Amino acid sequence: MNGRHVLKISLKPETKQSRLIINVGLLVATIITVFITGYILSDGLLTTALDYGLDFELNPWVGAASFTLALLGILGVHEMAHKFAADHHKMEATMPYFIPAPPFFGVGTFGAVIVQKETAPNRDALFDIGASGPIAGFLVTVIVSAIGLALSPIKATVEPLQNGGIAISPLFVLLMEMVVNPIPDMYNYILLHPVAWAGWIGVLVTLLNLLPTGMLDGGHTLRSLVNKDSTRIIFTSISILLLLIVEQYLMLALVLFLSIYRHPGPLDDVSTLSLSRKFLAGLLLVIFALCLFIF
Repeated sequence: MNGRHVLKISLKPETKQSRLIINVGLLVATIITVFITGYILSDGLLTTALDYGLDFELNPWVGAASFTLALLGILGVHEMAHKFAADHHKMEATMPYFIPAPPFFGVGTFGAVIVQKETAPNRDALFDIGASGPIAGFLVTVIVSAIGLALSPIKATVEPLQNGGIAISPLFVLLMEMVVNPIPDMYNYILLHPVAWAGWIGVLVTLLNLLPTGMLDGGHTLRSLVNKDSTRIIFTSISILLLLIVEQYLMLALVLFLSIYRHPGPLDDVSTLSLSRKFLAGLLLVIFALCLFIF
C-alpha cells in the first residue's frame, strides 16, 4: 500500500468441528466403487489376453483388490502428506474425504481432498502444503507403476496393431525400459495390469494437481513463489492449454471456475520463500515434466 506494509490484526474465527463418520462413509463407498472398477478391468484384461492367445492368468477378485489398494494408496498418501504438512505448521485441516465415482468411468473415484480450515501463516507453510502431496503421491506412483508394468502381459507381433493405445508419460517410458523385457525385432504391446492402470491414473492425478493455477497444489506453490496477477494469468492460460491437449474437460471446467477467484495467499505475505524450498520447486518442475502425456 503506497510502498508500505500494513499489519492487520483480527480474532481467529471459530472452526466447525469435523465429523469423522463422513470421512469413513465416503471411504467405504469409494472402496466399493474402486473395487468394482478393478474387477471390470481385470475381467477385461483376461478377455483381451485370451483374444490375443496369451498364456496369462489373473483372478479378477485379486486384480480388483490390488487395483483398489494401489489406487487408494496413491490418493491416500497424497492427501495425508497435505494433512501432515498442515499439522506441522499448526494449521487445522480435516482427514481426507474420498469421492466415489461410477465404476464404468474406469477409475471408480473422483479423487480425494482435505479441507484446510485456516490460512497458511507464511509462504513457507503455503509451499509445504502445496508441494507435500504431489511429491509423496509421485513416489508411491513410481512404485505402483513399476510393479504394475512388471505384472503386465505383453503381446508381441510382427505387424503393428490397429487399435492403438493410450497416451503415456516420460515416467512410464523410463519404467518400461527398466522392468519390461520386450521381444527383439517385434512390436511389443503392453496390456496394462490393473495395478499398472492405477499407476497411470496416479501419473494423471499428479499432473493435474501440479497445474499452476487456482487452489490446486501447483497454484499453492506458485503463489508462494510470486504474487503477480500477470503471472497468475499466464500460468492459468498454460494450464488451460495443457488440459485441452490431454482432453481433460471436466478438470478444465474446474480450472476455469477456480480462475475466477484470486488466491488469498498466506497471512504473512511479506517474508520470502526459503532458499531450500525454491530449490524444491525445481523438483516439482521435474515431476511435472515426467508426468506430461507426450508419447
